Amino acid sequence: MNSTVSAAASTLEPLFVALSYGLDTLTRAFYAVPGSAVVARYVKSSHQNDPGRTVLELVLFLFAVATLLQGRRRTDSSAKHFIKFSDKEIDELVEDWRPEPLMEPLQPEEEVELAKIPVISGPTGVRPTLVTGQQVVNLASFNFVGLVGNEHIKTRSVETLRKYGLGSCGPPGFYGTIDVHVDLERDISSFLGTESTIIYSQAFATGSSVIPAFCKKGDVIVADAGVGFGIRKGIQNSRSTVRYYRHNDMQHLEEVLHSMDRERRKKRAPLTRRFIITEAIFDHDGTIADLPRIVELKKKYKHRLILDETTSFGSLGKHGRGLTEHHGVPVTDVDILYGSLAHGLSAAGGFCSGSNVMVEHQRINSSSVVFSAAMPPLLAVCGSEGINILRNDASIIPRLQTNVRAARTVLEKTQGIEIPSDYQSPVIHICLRPRSGAATLAPPEQQSYFFAEKQPAATLHYAREERVLQQIVDDALRGGVLITRAHRLKGQENPEPRPSIRLAITAAMSVKETEDAVRVVREAIDRVLTAEAQA
Repeated sequence: MNSTVSAAASTLEPLFVALSYGLDTLTRAFYAVPGSAVVARYVKSSHQNDPGRTVLELVLFLFAVATLLQGRRRTDSSAKHFIKFSDKEIDELVEDWRPEPLMEPLQPEEEVELAKIPVISGPTGVRPTLVTGQQVVNLASFNFVGLVGNEHIKTRSVETLRKYGLGSCGPPGFYGTIDVHVDLERDISSFLGTESTIIYSQAFATGSSVIPAFCKKGDVIVADAGVGFGIRKGIQNSRSTVRYYRHNDMQHLEEVLHSMDRERRKKRAPLTRRFIITEAIFDHDGTIADLPRIVELKKKYKHRLILDETTSFGSLGKHGRGLTEHHGVPVTDVDILYGSLAHGLSAAGGFCSGSNVMVEHQRINSSSVVFSAAMPPLLAVCGSEGINILRNDASIIPRLQTNVRAARTVLEKTQGIEIPSDYQSPVIHICLRPRSGAATLAPPEQQSYFFAEKQPAATLHYAREERVLQQIVDDALRGGVLITRAHRLKGQENPEPRPSIRLAITAAMSVKETEDAVRVVREAIDRVLTAEAQA
Protein backbone atom coordinates (compact mmCIF):
# COMPACT_ATOMS: atom_id res chain seq x y z
CA MET A 1 0.00 0.00 0.00
CA ASN A 2 2.75 2.42 1.01
CA SER A 3 4.80 1.45 -2.01
CA THR A 4 1.85 2.18 -4.28
CA VAL A 5 1.36 5.66 -2.78
CA SER A 6 5.07 6.41 -3.06
CA ALA A 7 5.06 5.34 -6.69
CA ALA A 8 2.07 7.58 -7.46
CA ALA A 9 3.67 10.52 -5.65
CA SER A 10 6.93 10.09 -7.55
CA THR A 11 4.96 9.96 -10.80
CA LEU A 12 3.00 13.20 -10.07
CA GLU A 13 5.97 15.07 -8.61
CA PRO A 14 7.09 16.52 -12.00
CA LEU A 15 3.53 17.75 -12.56
CA PHE A 16 3.41 19.50 -9.18
CA VAL A 17 6.82 21.05 -9.78
CA ALA A 18 5.66 22.35 -13.17
CA LEU A 19 2.45 23.76 -11.70
CA SER A 20 4.35 25.42 -8.84
CA TYR A 21 6.86 26.92 -11.27
CA GLY A 22 4.07 28.17 -13.56
CA LEU A 23 2.14 29.70 -10.66
CA ASP A 24 5.28 31.40 -9.38
CA THR A 25 5.99 32.78 -12.85
CA LEU A 26 2.43 34.11 -13.21
CA THR A 27 2.62 35.70 -9.75
CA ARG A 28 5.86 37.52 -10.59
CA ALA A 29 4.43 38.64 -13.93
CA PHE A 30 1.21 39.87 -12.26
CA TYR A 31 3.03 41.93 -9.63
CA ALA A 32 5.24 43.40 -12.33
CA VAL A 33 2.17 45.15 -13.77
CA PRO A 34 1.70 48.67 -12.31
CA GLY A 35 -1.24 48.80 -9.92
CA SER A 36 -1.40 45.04 -9.45
CA ALA A 37 -0.73 45.32 -5.70
CA VAL A 38 -3.89 47.38 -5.29
CA VAL A 39 -5.93 44.75 -7.12
CA ALA A 40 -4.41 41.98 -5.01
CA ARG A 41 -5.23 43.76 -1.75
CA TYR A 42 -8.82 44.33 -2.94
CA VAL A 43 -9.29 40.65 -3.86
CA LYS A 44 -7.85 39.45 -0.53
CA SER A 45 -9.99 41.75 1.59
CA SER A 46 -13.08 41.06 -0.52
CA HIS A 47 -12.64 37.30 -0.23
CA GLN A 48 -12.02 37.54 3.51
CA ASN A 49 -15.14 39.63 4.13
CA ASP A 50 -17.44 37.95 1.61
CA PRO A 51 -16.20 34.77 -0.18
CA GLY A 52 -19.45 34.56 -2.13
CA ARG A 53 -18.72 37.94 -3.67
CA THR A 54 -15.37 36.63 -4.96
CA VAL A 55 -17.12 33.76 -6.73
CA LEU A 56 -19.72 36.12 -8.21
CA GLU A 57 -17.07 38.54 -9.46
CA LEU A 58 -15.09 35.67 -11.02
CA VAL A 59 -18.20 34.46 -12.85
CA LEU A 60 -18.96 37.97 -14.09
CA PHE A 61 -15.36 38.40 -15.24
CA LEU A 62 -15.43 35.14 -17.21
CA PHE A 63 -18.81 36.11 -18.70
CA ALA A 64 -17.41 39.48 -19.82
CA VAL A 65 -14.37 37.80 -21.41
CA ALA A 66 -16.60 35.28 -23.20
CA THR A 67 -18.85 38.05 -24.45
CA LEU A 68 -15.90 40.03 -25.82
CA LEU A 69 -14.46 36.99 -27.57
CA GLN A 70 -17.83 36.10 -29.05
CA GLY A 71 -18.83 37.50 -32.43
CA ARG A 72 -20.83 40.72 -32.41
CA ARG A 73 -23.57 39.22 -34.56
CA ARG A 74 -25.02 35.78 -34.74
CA THR A 75 -26.05 34.90 -38.24
CA ASP A 76 -28.21 32.02 -39.25
CA SER A 77 -26.40 30.61 -42.24
CA SER A 78 -29.30 28.38 -43.12
CA ALA A 79 -31.77 31.32 -42.93
CA LYS A 80 -34.47 28.90 -41.86
CA HIS A 81 -35.85 31.35 -39.28
CA PHE A 82 -36.30 34.22 -41.75
CA ILE A 83 -39.20 34.97 -44.08
CA LYS A 84 -38.07 35.77 -47.59
CA PHE A 85 -39.85 38.63 -49.37
CA SER A 86 -39.65 39.55 -52.98
CA ASP A 87 -38.60 43.05 -53.98
CA LYS A 88 -42.20 43.87 -54.87
CA GLU A 89 -43.47 42.77 -51.44
CA ILE A 90 -40.80 44.83 -49.70
CA ASP A 91 -41.78 47.91 -51.71
CA GLU A 92 -45.46 47.39 -50.85
CA LEU A 93 -44.69 47.06 -47.11
CA VAL A 94 -42.60 50.21 -47.13
CA GLU A 95 -45.31 52.12 -48.99
CA ASP A 96 -48.05 50.98 -46.58
CA TRP A 97 -46.06 51.81 -43.41
CA ARG A 98 -47.24 54.86 -41.50
CA PRO A 99 -45.43 56.09 -38.36
CA GLU A 100 -47.37 56.55 -35.14
CA PRO A 101 -48.05 60.24 -34.34
CA LEU A 102 -45.84 61.78 -31.66
CA MET A 103 -48.95 63.06 -29.87
CA GLU A 104 -52.71 63.10 -30.15
CA PRO A 105 -54.16 65.71 -32.53
CA LEU A 106 -55.42 68.91 -30.94
CA GLN A 107 -59.04 69.08 -29.91
CA PRO A 108 -61.17 71.83 -31.54
CA GLU A 109 -61.31 73.81 -28.29
CA GLU A 110 -57.52 73.62 -27.99
CA GLU A 111 -57.08 74.96 -31.51
CA VAL A 112 -59.43 77.85 -30.71
CA GLU A 113 -57.50 78.59 -27.50
CA LEU A 114 -54.17 78.68 -29.33
CA ALA A 115 -55.60 80.96 -32.02
CA LYS A 116 -56.73 83.44 -29.34
CA ILE A 117 -53.31 83.90 -27.73
CA PRO A 118 -52.35 87.59 -28.12
CA VAL A 119 -49.02 88.24 -29.86
CA ILE A 120 -46.99 91.30 -28.91
CA SER A 121 -45.21 93.28 -31.62
CA GLY A 122 -42.04 94.94 -30.39
CA PRO A 123 -40.84 95.22 -26.79
CA THR A 124 -43.06 94.20 -23.92
CA GLY A 125 -43.72 96.42 -20.94
CA VAL A 126 -46.58 98.21 -19.23
CA ARG A 127 -48.25 99.21 -22.52
CA PRO A 128 -47.20 96.86 -25.32
CA THR A 129 -48.64 96.86 -28.83
CA LEU A 130 -50.17 93.69 -30.28
CA VAL A 131 -49.67 92.53 -33.86
CA THR A 132 -53.22 93.72 -34.53
CA GLY A 133 -52.08 97.27 -33.79
CA GLN A 134 -54.00 97.51 -30.51
CA GLN A 135 -52.14 99.00 -27.54
CA VAL A 136 -53.04 97.36 -24.26
CA VAL A 137 -52.33 97.70 -20.54
CA ASN A 138 -50.29 94.67 -19.48
CA LEU A 139 -51.51 92.90 -16.33
CA ALA A 140 -50.31 89.51 -17.56
CA SER A 141 -46.50 89.73 -17.34
CA PHE A 142 -44.49 89.48 -14.12
CA ASN A 143 -43.03 92.98 -13.96
CA PHE A 144 -43.41 93.67 -10.23
CA VAL A 145 -40.59 96.20 -9.86
CA GLY A 146 -41.30 97.79 -13.24
CA LEU A 147 -37.84 97.18 -14.70
CA VAL A 148 -39.04 96.04 -18.12
CA GLY A 149 -37.98 98.74 -20.56
CA ASN A 150 -35.75 100.53 -18.03
CA GLU A 151 -33.43 102.73 -20.11
CA HIS A 152 -30.40 102.37 -17.84
CA ILE A 153 -30.63 98.57 -17.88
CA LYS A 154 -31.04 98.59 -21.67
CA THR A 155 -27.89 100.70 -22.03
CA ARG A 156 -25.89 98.41 -19.77
CA SER A 157 -27.20 95.37 -21.65
CA VAL A 158 -26.02 96.74 -25.00
CA GLU A 159 -22.58 97.52 -23.54
CA THR A 160 -22.32 93.98 -22.16
CA LEU A 161 -23.47 92.45 -25.45
CA ARG A 162 -20.76 94.31 -27.36
CA LYS A 163 -18.08 93.31 -24.84
CA TYR A 164 -18.91 89.63 -24.19
CA GLY A 165 -21.16 88.56 -27.05
CA LEU A 166 -24.55 86.91 -26.62
CA GLY A 167 -24.09 83.44 -25.15
CA SER A 168 -21.78 81.90 -22.56
CA CYS A 169 -21.16 78.80 -24.72
CA GLY A 170 -20.53 76.46 -21.82
CA PRO A 171 -21.68 75.13 -18.43
CA PRO A 172 -20.71 77.17 -15.35
CA GLY A 173 -18.43 74.44 -14.01
CA PHE A 174 -16.28 74.24 -17.15
CA TYR A 175 -15.76 77.36 -19.23
CA GLY A 176 -19.09 79.22 -19.05
CA THR A 177 -18.49 81.35 -15.95
CA ILE A 178 -17.63 84.99 -16.68
CA ASP A 179 -16.78 87.77 -14.24
CA VAL A 180 -20.28 89.28 -14.47
CA HIS A 181 -21.72 85.96 -13.23
CA VAL A 182 -19.51 86.13 -10.15
CA ASP A 183 -20.50 89.78 -9.66
CA LEU A 184 -24.20 88.86 -9.74
CA GLU A 185 -23.71 86.10 -7.17
CA ARG A 186 -21.93 88.56 -4.86
CA ASP A 187 -24.66 91.16 -5.38
CA ILE A 188 -27.41 88.69 -4.45
CA SER A 189 -25.51 87.50 -1.35
CA SER A 190 -24.92 91.08 -0.23
CA PHE A 191 -28.55 92.01 -0.89
CA LEU A 192 -30.00 89.04 1.02
CA GLY A 193 -27.34 88.92 3.74
CA THR A 194 -26.18 85.36 3.03
CA GLU A 195 -22.69 83.87 2.85
CA SER A 196 -22.77 82.77 -0.77
CA THR A 197 -24.99 82.39 -3.86
CA ILE A 198 -25.07 80.31 -7.02
CA ILE A 199 -27.01 81.36 -10.12
CA TYR A 200 -28.93 79.19 -12.59
CA SER A 201 -29.60 79.90 -16.24
CA GLN A 202 -33.32 79.01 -16.07
CA ALA A 203 -35.76 79.83 -13.31
CA PHE A 204 -37.84 76.64 -13.63
CA ALA A 205 -34.74 74.43 -13.51
CA THR A 206 -33.61 76.00 -10.24
CA GLY A 207 -36.02 74.22 -7.90
CA SER A 208 -36.04 70.99 -9.88
CA SER A 209 -32.22 70.90 -9.63
CA VAL A 210 -31.66 72.26 -6.11
CA ILE A 211 -33.99 69.78 -4.39
CA PRO A 212 -32.47 66.55 -5.80
CA ALA A 213 -28.97 67.94 -5.20
CA PHE A 214 -29.61 67.61 -1.44
CA CYS A 215 -32.55 65.20 -1.06
CA LYS A 216 -31.72 61.61 -1.97
CA LYS A 217 -33.32 58.19 -1.77
CA GLY A 218 -34.01 57.35 1.87
CA ASP A 219 -34.37 60.97 2.93
CA VAL A 220 -37.73 62.37 4.09
CA ILE A 221 -39.50 65.39 2.58
CA VAL A 222 -42.52 67.09 4.14
CA ALA A 223 -44.05 69.43 1.56
CA ASP A 224 -47.04 71.73 1.30
CA ALA A 225 -49.76 70.14 -0.84
CA GLY A 226 -50.07 73.39 -2.80
CA VAL A 227 -46.50 73.59 -4.11
CA GLY A 228 -46.05 74.24 -7.79
CA PHE A 229 -45.06 71.94 -10.62
CA GLY A 230 -41.34 72.82 -10.49
CA ILE A 231 -41.07 71.75 -6.86
CA ARG A 232 -42.99 68.55 -7.55
CA LYS A 233 -40.56 67.65 -10.33
CA GLY A 234 -37.65 68.27 -7.97
CA ILE A 235 -39.24 66.05 -5.33
CA GLN A 236 -39.90 63.37 -7.93
CA ASN A 237 -36.28 63.50 -9.14
CA SER A 238 -34.98 63.17 -5.57
CA ARG A 239 -36.69 59.76 -5.04
CA SER A 240 -37.12 60.69 -1.38
CA THR A 241 -39.96 59.58 0.86
CA VAL A 242 -42.61 62.33 0.67
CA ARG A 243 -45.38 63.36 3.06
CA TYR A 244 -47.68 66.25 2.14
CA TYR A 245 -49.48 68.48 4.62
CA ARG A 246 -52.65 70.38 3.79
CA HIS A 247 -52.09 73.62 1.93
CA ASN A 248 -50.86 76.34 4.31
CA ASP A 249 -52.25 74.45 7.32
CA MET A 250 -49.69 74.79 10.11
CA GLN A 251 -51.65 72.61 12.51
CA HIS A 252 -51.64 69.74 10.04
CA LEU A 253 -47.92 70.31 9.38
CA GLU A 254 -47.20 69.84 13.08
CA GLU A 255 -49.40 66.73 13.15
CA VAL A 256 -47.45 65.23 10.25
CA LEU A 257 -44.08 66.04 11.82
CA HIS A 258 -45.16 64.68 15.20
CA SER A 259 -46.55 61.44 13.73
CA MET A 260 -43.38 60.86 11.71
CA ASP A 261 -41.19 61.44 14.76
CA ARG A 262 -43.33 59.11 16.90
CA GLU A 263 -43.26 56.42 14.23
CA ARG A 264 -39.47 56.65 13.92
CA ARG A 265 -38.99 56.33 17.67
CA LYS A 266 -41.39 53.40 17.84
CA LYS A 267 -39.54 51.49 15.12
CA ARG A 268 -36.16 52.68 16.42
CA ALA A 269 -35.31 53.62 12.86
CA PRO A 270 -32.02 55.44 12.20
CA LEU A 271 -32.06 59.20 11.71
CA THR A 272 -32.19 60.36 8.10
CA ARG A 273 -32.00 63.77 6.49
CA ARG A 274 -35.37 65.48 6.76
CA PHE A 275 -36.63 68.53 4.88
CA ILE A 276 -39.65 70.85 4.87
CA ILE A 277 -40.38 72.38 1.46
CA THR A 278 -42.73 75.30 0.86
CA GLU A 279 -43.23 78.29 -1.41
CA ALA A 280 -43.16 81.86 -0.12
CA ILE A 281 -45.95 83.07 -2.42
CA PHE A 282 -47.75 80.05 -3.84
CA ASP A 283 -47.96 80.02 -7.61
CA HIS A 284 -51.35 78.25 -7.63
CA ASP A 285 -53.35 80.75 -5.59
CA GLY A 286 -51.15 83.66 -4.42
CA THR A 287 -51.33 82.80 -0.73
CA ILE A 288 -48.31 83.51 1.53
CA ALA A 289 -46.65 80.92 3.75
CA ASP A 290 -46.53 81.37 7.53
CA LEU A 291 -42.74 81.41 7.69
CA PRO A 292 -42.30 82.17 11.43
CA ARG A 293 -44.43 79.14 12.36
CA ILE A 294 -42.66 76.90 9.82
CA VAL A 295 -39.25 77.93 11.19
CA GLU A 296 -40.47 77.21 14.73
CA LEU A 297 -41.61 73.72 13.73
CA LYS A 298 -38.51 72.90 11.73
CA LYS A 299 -36.35 73.71 14.75
CA LYS A 300 -38.58 71.73 17.09
CA TYR A 301 -38.60 68.58 14.95
CA LYS A 302 -35.04 68.92 13.59
CA HIS A 303 -35.79 69.43 9.91
CA ARG A 304 -34.05 71.52 7.28
CA LEU A 305 -36.11 74.16 5.46
CA ILE A 306 -36.11 74.67 1.67
CA LEU A 307 -37.91 77.91 0.75
CA ASP A 308 -38.96 78.82 -2.80
CA GLU A 309 -38.88 82.64 -3.17
CA THR A 310 -39.63 82.60 -6.90
CA THR A 311 -42.50 85.09 -6.73
CA SER A 312 -41.69 86.86 -3.45
CA PHE A 313 -38.14 87.94 -4.33
CA GLY A 314 -38.42 91.53 -5.51
CA SER A 315 -42.04 91.90 -4.41
CA LEU A 316 -42.26 91.29 -0.63
CA GLY A 317 -40.46 92.97 2.22
CA LYS A 318 -39.54 96.61 2.73
CA HIS A 319 -36.75 96.44 0.16
CA GLY A 320 -37.92 93.43 -1.88
CA ARG A 321 -35.76 90.82 -0.15
CA GLY A 322 -38.65 88.39 0.01
CA LEU A 323 -40.56 86.47 2.65
CA THR A 324 -37.77 86.52 5.24
CA GLU A 325 -37.76 90.33 5.27
CA HIS A 326 -41.56 90.43 5.08
CA HIS A 327 -41.90 88.39 8.29
CA GLY A 328 -38.72 89.65 9.95
CA VAL A 329 -37.21 86.15 10.04
CA PRO A 330 -33.38 85.94 9.92
CA VAL A 331 -32.31 84.59 6.57
CA THR A 332 -29.96 82.19 8.39
CA ASP A 333 -33.03 80.35 9.71
CA VAL A 334 -33.70 79.16 6.16
CA ASP A 335 -31.28 76.37 5.23
CA ILE A 336 -31.80 76.52 1.45
CA LEU A 337 -33.35 79.60 -0.16
CA TYR A 338 -33.83 79.88 -3.91
CA GLY A 339 -35.76 82.17 -6.22
CA SER A 340 -36.18 83.66 -9.67
CA LEU A 341 -34.38 86.56 -11.31
CA ALA A 342 -37.07 86.69 -14.00
CA HIS A 343 -40.06 87.56 -11.80
CA GLY A 344 -38.68 90.24 -9.52
CA LEU A 345 -35.81 91.69 -11.55
CA SER A 346 -37.22 91.17 -15.07
CA ALA A 347 -34.00 89.39 -16.08
CA ALA A 348 -33.80 85.59 -16.46
CA GLY A 349 -32.63 82.54 -14.56
CA GLY A 350 -32.66 81.75 -10.87
CA PHE A 351 -30.44 81.65 -7.82
CA CYS A 352 -29.87 79.67 -4.63
CA SER A 353 -28.44 81.44 -1.62
CA GLY A 354 -27.22 80.38 1.82
CA SER A 355 -24.10 78.98 3.44
CA ASN A 356 -20.80 78.49 1.60
CA VAL A 357 -20.94 74.72 2.05
CA MET A 358 -24.46 74.49 0.65
CA VAL A 359 -23.60 76.61 -2.40
CA GLU A 360 -20.31 74.89 -3.22
CA HIS A 361 -22.03 71.49 -3.05
CA GLN A 362 -24.32 72.54 -5.91
CA ARG A 363 -21.45 73.51 -8.21
CA ILE A 364 -20.58 69.83 -8.71
CA ASN A 365 -23.86 68.11 -7.75
CA SER A 366 -26.67 70.17 -9.31
CA SER A 367 -27.75 68.80 -12.69
CA SER A 368 -28.62 72.19 -14.16
CA VAL A 369 -25.26 73.69 -13.17
CA VAL A 370 -23.27 70.74 -14.50
CA PHE A 371 -25.13 70.09 -17.74
CA SER A 372 -26.74 73.41 -18.79
CA ALA A 373 -25.07 76.41 -20.38
CA ALA A 374 -24.42 79.36 -18.11
CA MET A 375 -26.65 82.43 -18.13
CA PRO A 376 -25.93 84.91 -20.98
CA PRO A 377 -23.67 87.69 -19.62
CA LEU A 378 -26.05 90.52 -20.50
CA LEU A 379 -28.80 88.93 -18.37
CA ALA A 380 -26.40 88.67 -15.43
CA VAL A 381 -25.75 92.40 -15.76
CA CYS A 382 -29.52 93.01 -15.90
CA GLY A 383 -29.86 91.17 -12.58
CA SER A 384 -27.08 93.17 -10.92
CA GLU A 385 -28.51 96.46 -12.14
CA GLY A 386 -31.97 95.45 -10.91
CA ILE A 387 -30.59 94.80 -7.42
CA ASN A 388 -28.86 98.17 -7.45
CA ILE A 389 -32.16 99.87 -8.35
CA LEU A 390 -33.93 98.09 -5.48
CA ARG A 391 -31.17 99.19 -3.10
CA ASN A 392 -31.22 102.82 -4.17
CA ASP A 393 -34.96 103.38 -4.63
CA ALA A 394 -36.82 102.61 -1.41
CA SER A 395 -40.15 103.75 -2.92
CA ILE A 396 -40.55 100.82 -5.36
CA ILE A 397 -41.96 98.17 -3.02
CA PRO A 398 -44.32 100.62 -1.22
CA ARG A 399 -45.63 101.72 -4.66
CA LEU A 400 -46.16 98.11 -5.62
CA GLN A 401 -48.03 97.34 -2.39
CA THR A 402 -50.17 100.47 -2.85
CA ASN A 403 -51.17 99.28 -6.32
CA VAL A 404 -51.92 95.79 -4.95
CA ARG A 405 -54.27 97.27 -2.35
CA ALA A 406 -55.93 99.46 -4.99
CA ALA A 407 -56.54 96.46 -7.24
CA ARG A 408 -57.98 94.41 -4.39
CA THR A 409 -60.29 97.27 -3.40
CA VAL A 410 -61.76 97.36 -6.92
CA LEU A 411 -62.17 93.58 -7.13
CA GLU A 412 -63.81 93.26 -3.71
CA LYS A 413 -66.94 94.87 -5.14
CA THR A 414 -67.24 92.18 -7.81
CA GLN A 415 -69.96 89.55 -7.51
CA GLY A 416 -69.56 85.87 -8.42
CA ILE A 417 -65.81 85.51 -7.82
CA GLU A 418 -63.42 84.42 -5.07
CA ILE A 419 -59.86 85.68 -4.54
CA PRO A 420 -57.72 83.24 -2.55
CA SER A 421 -54.58 85.38 -2.86
CA ASP A 422 -53.08 87.17 0.13
CA TYR A 423 -53.75 90.92 0.38
CA GLN A 424 -50.02 91.64 -0.07
CA SER A 425 -49.40 89.28 -2.96
CA PRO A 426 -48.66 91.04 -6.28
CA VAL A 427 -50.10 87.98 -8.04
CA ILE A 428 -53.88 88.00 -7.74
CA HIS A 429 -55.85 84.87 -8.67
CA ILE A 430 -59.53 85.20 -9.51
CA CYS A 431 -61.67 82.05 -9.26
CA LEU A 432 -65.34 81.65 -10.02
CA ARG A 433 -67.50 81.26 -6.93
CA PRO A 434 -69.03 77.76 -6.83
CA ARG A 435 -72.70 77.74 -7.72
CA SER A 436 -75.16 76.67 -5.05
CA GLY A 437 -75.82 72.95 -5.13
CA ALA A 438 -72.51 72.19 -6.83
CA ALA A 439 -70.96 68.84 -5.98
CA THR A 440 -68.11 68.75 -3.48
CA LEU A 441 -65.01 68.11 -5.56
CA ALA A 442 -62.25 68.45 -2.97
CA PRO A 443 -61.59 68.02 0.74
CA PRO A 444 -63.22 70.71 2.93
CA GLU A 445 -59.93 72.50 3.57
CA GLN A 446 -59.25 72.76 -0.19
CA GLN A 447 -62.68 73.17 -1.74
CA SER A 448 -62.04 76.79 -2.69
CA TYR A 449 -58.81 76.37 -4.60
CA PHE A 450 -58.21 72.76 -5.65
CA PHE A 451 -59.98 69.92 -7.39
CA ALA A 452 -59.32 66.50 -5.87
CA GLU A 453 -59.34 63.25 -7.80
CA LYS A 454 -60.17 63.10 -11.50
CA GLN A 455 -63.90 62.59 -11.04
CA PRO A 456 -66.28 63.07 -13.97
CA ALA A 457 -68.06 65.86 -12.08
CA ALA A 458 -64.75 67.60 -11.43
CA THR A 459 -63.88 67.39 -15.12
CA LEU A 460 -67.18 69.02 -16.08
CA HIS A 461 -66.75 71.86 -13.58
CA TYR A 462 -63.14 72.34 -14.66
CA ALA A 463 -64.09 72.69 -18.34
CA ARG A 464 -66.95 75.09 -17.56
CA GLU A 465 -64.81 77.34 -15.38
CA GLU A 466 -62.03 77.43 -17.97
CA ARG A 467 -64.53 78.40 -20.68
CA VAL A 468 -66.09 81.19 -18.61
CA LEU A 469 -62.73 82.55 -17.49
CA GLN A 470 -61.46 82.62 -21.07
CA GLN A 471 -64.52 84.65 -22.05
CA ILE A 472 -63.60 87.15 -19.33
CA VAL A 473 -60.02 87.32 -20.64
CA ASP A 474 -61.29 87.98 -24.19
CA ASP A 475 -63.75 90.63 -23.00
CA ALA A 476 -61.03 92.44 -21.02
CA LEU A 477 -58.74 92.41 -24.06
CA ARG A 478 -61.43 94.11 -26.11
CA GLY A 479 -61.46 96.75 -23.38
CA GLY A 480 -57.71 97.28 -23.76
CA VAL A 481 -56.40 95.25 -20.79
CA LEU A 482 -54.19 92.20 -21.31
CA ILE A 483 -54.76 89.48 -18.69
CA THR A 484 -54.40 85.70 -18.78
CA ARG A 485 -55.72 82.50 -17.31
CA ALA A 486 -53.32 80.60 -15.07
CA HIS A 487 -52.25 77.78 -17.36
CA ARG A 488 -51.59 74.32 -15.90
CA LEU A 489 -50.29 70.97 -17.07
CA LYS A 490 -53.52 69.00 -16.99
CA GLY A 491 -53.32 65.57 -15.46
CA GLN A 492 -49.81 66.10 -14.07
CA GLU A 493 -50.63 67.92 -10.84
CA ASN A 494 -52.46 66.38 -7.91
CA PRO A 495 -54.45 67.95 -6.39
CA GLU A 496 -55.53 69.71 -9.55
CA PRO A 497 -55.56 73.51 -9.09
CA ARG A 498 -58.80 75.22 -9.90
CA PRO A 499 -58.87 77.36 -13.05
CA SER A 500 -58.25 81.03 -12.34
CA ILE A 501 -57.45 84.35 -13.94
CA ARG A 502 -54.05 85.66 -12.87
CA LEU A 503 -53.35 89.37 -12.54
CA ALA A 504 -49.75 90.55 -12.14
CA ILE A 505 -49.57 93.99 -10.51
CA THR A 506 -46.62 96.29 -11.23
CA ALA A 507 -45.02 99.29 -9.55
CA ALA A 508 -44.56 100.93 -12.97
CA MET A 509 -48.19 102.13 -13.00
CA SER A 510 -49.82 104.83 -10.92
CA VAL A 511 -52.67 104.06 -8.52
CA LYS A 512 -55.22 105.56 -10.93
CA GLU A 513 -53.88 103.54 -13.88
CA THR A 514 -54.05 100.39 -11.81
CA GLU A 515 -57.62 101.12 -10.68
CA ASP A 516 -58.74 101.91 -14.25
CA ALA A 517 -57.22 98.70 -15.63
CA VAL A 518 -58.65 96.48 -12.89
CA ARG A 519 -62.01 98.20 -13.28
CA VAL A 520 -62.05 97.05 -16.93
CA VAL A 521 -61.47 93.50 -15.67
CA ARG A 522 -64.27 93.84 -13.12
CA GLU A 523 -66.71 95.07 -15.80
CA ALA A 524 -65.72 92.15 -18.05
CA ILE A 525 -66.43 89.74 -15.17
CA ASP A 526 -69.85 91.31 -14.60
CA ARG A 527 -70.82 91.11 -18.27
CA VAL A 528 -69.71 87.52 -18.77
CA LEU A 529 -71.23 86.19 -15.53
CA THR A 530 -74.50 88.01 -16.22
CA ALA A 531 -74.70 86.46 -19.68
CA GLU A 532 -73.78 83.05 -18.20
CA ALA A 533 -76.56 83.30 -15.62
CA GLN A 534 -79.12 84.18 -18.30
CA ALA A 535 -78.02 81.35 -20.61
